[in-house]
Amino acid sequence: MAVAGNGHHVRWRTLRIVRIERQTSRVKSVFLSGPEAFRFLPGQHVTVRLTSESGHTAQRSYSIASAPEAPSTIELAVERLDHGEVSPYFHDIAAVGDEIEVRGPVGGHFVWSVEQGGPLLLVAGGSGIAPLMSMIRHRAARQSSIPAALLYSARTWEEVLFREELLALQADGLDVTITLTREAAPLGNALGRRVDAEMMSAVVSRMEPVPAQAFVCGGNAFVEVASRCMIQCGVPAAVIRTERFGK
Repeated sequence: MAVAGNGHHVRWRTLRIVRIERQTSRVKSVFLSGPEAFRFLPGQHVTVRLTSESGHTAQRSYSIASAPEAPSTIELAVERLDHGEVSPYFHDIAAVGDEIEVRGPVGGHFVWSVEQGGPLLLVAGGSGIAPLMSMIRHRAARQSSIPAALLYSARTWEEVLFREELLALQADGLDVTITLTREAAPLGNALGRRVDAEMMSAVVSRMEPVPAQAFVCGGNAFVEVASRCMIQCGVPAAVIRTERFGK
């Protein structure tokens, strides 16, 4: 099956929950699998549709966090939204074996593969790490030596998604900078403030040459600040791609 770009004519399919893992107090990873491989590009997302017994439907889009090299199962990082219609189901009701309607993959702008080259700069705020994690895992699965750096902002150390995996990937040449906005950083190389131009400059200065591919994902305010800081640090605006997570 061809990988979808803009989402037109992408069919719905039924996948089954094969595993649920708690990432943090507010985020669970939901692993879905079906009878056929789920082909996608790193950075793409899917739309999940839930239907109640009365026929009411609710939909929400989630980025795929897993790497395309393992298409038999896709991982979605689902953050609980207290007034949401979809996330409470995954946190309070969903169980292994449940069937879920999924449409996708969708998205052709916010994608990256090793064939596109680098250096690669990734900047995430909170759950915005999900599509970037797919890119990071793809790079690792392909054993790529493309220079890559991640600047990841979270509120607390406990809320750093995929934390241990990211720290372990530093041994594979991934430059990881974690900054926390609501508590002191517990590690010597972690920071304790919001993303700013000085922080971005430190990350970019370690990359040679200037990043040729840059991706920012998070809330609206975060994306605006991070993109502006990138440009101030010499990253060409033309290579910066953004994705915003709404609440």
